[in-house]
Amino acid sequence: MLSKSSEYAIRAMVSVQLQNWEHKRPGVADVANHIEAPVAFTAKILQALTKSKLLHSAKGRGGGFFFSDDDDDVTLFQIVKVIEGEGIFHRCGFGMKNCSDDNPCPLHNQYKVVRNGYEEIVKKSTIRSLASKIRDGEAVLNSVLD
Repeated sequence: MLSKSSEYAIRAMVSVQLQNWEHKRPGVADVANHIEAPVAFTAKILQALTKSKLLHSAKGRGGGFFFSDDDDDVTLFQIVKVIEGEGIFHRCGFGMKNCSDDNPCPLHNQYKVVRNGYEEIVKKSTIRSLASKIRDGEAVLNSVLD
């Protein structure tokens, strides 16, 4: 349902949160390595997230990416909205431009349930809640086995 950009953006934000909890401010290469993503692609994603003020960055010694203590917990919805736009939660599952309740595609009713359910999940899920699951050993961030 999500683009690779949104997937990487969510994983990057979780990576930054995990490293911030260890009192580290990771750089682009650190985040890219941690989420198993290309460095240049990760840089573009982190730039968009920083520009939208969902994430902060500092240059120089002690620099890197970080969340401020004053920041609200970022939802996955906020990230997806920055990367893809809110339209993803209104698109037709069949690819039609004018699909609606009045003019439904063959998948409309089934896809609407899935799309709306996914929207609820991303509105309720936060970066801190996902990072907590990883920190507590309930989930993993990448496929690299230690």
